[in-house]
Formats: sequence, C-alpha cells, structure tokens
Amino acid sequence: MADPKNYIIESLDTGLRLMRLFLTHDTLSVTDAARELDVARSTAHRVLSTLESRGFATRDASGRGYSAGPELVTLGRPAGYGPEIRTRLQIVLDAAAAATGETVSTAALIGDQVIITDGRESTHPVRAVLETGRAHPAHATSAGKVLLAQLTTEQVCALYPEERLPDVSGTTPTSRSDLLSSLAAVRTLGRADSAGESVRGMNTVAVPLAGTSWRDRLALMASMPADRGDESRRGRHALALQAAAGLLPPPS
Repeated sequence: MADPKNYIIESLDTGLRLMRLFLTHDTLSVTDAARELDVARSTAHRVLSTLESRGFATRDASGRGYSAGPELVTLGRPAGYGPEIRTRLQIVLDAAAAATGETVSTAALIGDQVIITDGRESTHPVRAVLETGRAHPAHATSAGKVLLAQLTTEQVCALYPEERLPDVSGTTPTSRSDLLSSLAAVRTLGRADSAGESVRGMNTVAVPLAGTSWRDRLALMASMPADRGDESRRGRHALALQAAAGLLPPPS
C-alpha cells in the first residue's frame, strides 16, 4: 500500500496545521505561526493571508496579528456538549437555579448565534422555557453579548460585516456601532443584560462562565418575565450567577 504521506500537498498541510493553532491561540503573529509550524516567515505570511481571504482568519487593528475568522468560528463544535464539561456544570446550574429562582442556562457562541447547551427550568408558574439546543441571534441576547465581548473588535466586525443588524423583537439594537459600544460596557461590568431584545416581555442577564479561548467559552444566563426582571433584580441575579460560576470544578 502506498504511503499516504507521499500524497500530502505541503501548502495545504501547512494551512491545516495553522488552522489548528487557532484552537489554542486567541491571536497569532506571522512570527508566532512561523515558529510553531517551523516554516519561513514568508510561508507563514502567505498562508495567513490565504486564510484571511477565505474568512478563516481575521487581522487585528495593528495589522500584525491574526485571530480565528468567522468561517473557522462557525465550524467549531459548540462548547458545553462534551460529557466532562456537562458533568462539571451540574453544580453550577443547580446553584444558579436555587439562588435566582429563574430559568438558568449555559450557552456557547457559534458564528453570530448562541446555542443553549444545558440548563434548569424555573418552578414559577409563569417562567422562561428552557430550550436546550435552540439557537438565538447573539447580538440580541445577554449570553451572546457576554461571549461576543470576549472576542476582538476585528472578530466581531468579521461576524457582522454590515452596519445594519437584524431586528429580532422590535426592540433589538440594530446598529453594529451600538453593539460594539455595548460590548465595551460588558467588558467593564463583567455582565450583559437583554430587556426584551430577543423575545418581547422576557428579560435576561448573563455572565462569563468558562473557557480560555473562543473555542471553549461559555456564558451562564438567567431568563425571566419582564415583571420579575427589572434592572435592580437583574443586578442581583448577576451577582448570584457570578457566585455560581465560581463553583465550577477545574478540569480533571
């Protein structure tokens, strides 16, 4: 049998190996990529430029570093679905549900959407329904904004190439400029809110939960009817969510 290595296309192999680096690196310079792949800087630069042209990499504002592009982010498997992380999340979800009394969920970012990966439903007669596996536009949800805030501005702009954003509920922010401003506030506050921006009459608050790179980050979100979710109560729920997030056991 012929050795498969005899059929390797070197440039494609280099590109694939470089894409894998984005699973563990938030940003890469040409020098970083050349060193990690043991190739010339000119080769690393050509490969990064090719990935950028196809949306698998995006250049930062300095022009010297690259981050995972929207195509690569979209292809990534959602965080929160593996058995190990789901087991570790149980104590967090139980604590968050007990402390808030509301429906709580974990969410992962896939492209410009957030996916609900797990959660606990409130026992209130009137409550938010837990929709595990459901996708929502990230810019219209608190969990989405928490996760978008952990990307670079260049990555956010790559996910949203147009200034106009979809209006989901009639009260959804529809300007990319406004979204970028709100993400700056999220980074400062450590939490994000949504008041009817995804579903009319339903308010949410979310905080960062886990993950060290775009590949494995999660958000922890509490959802409630608007009459139980004014700004003051969302603030209290955010503190409860942060305390619950702190209970996450380290990876085994």
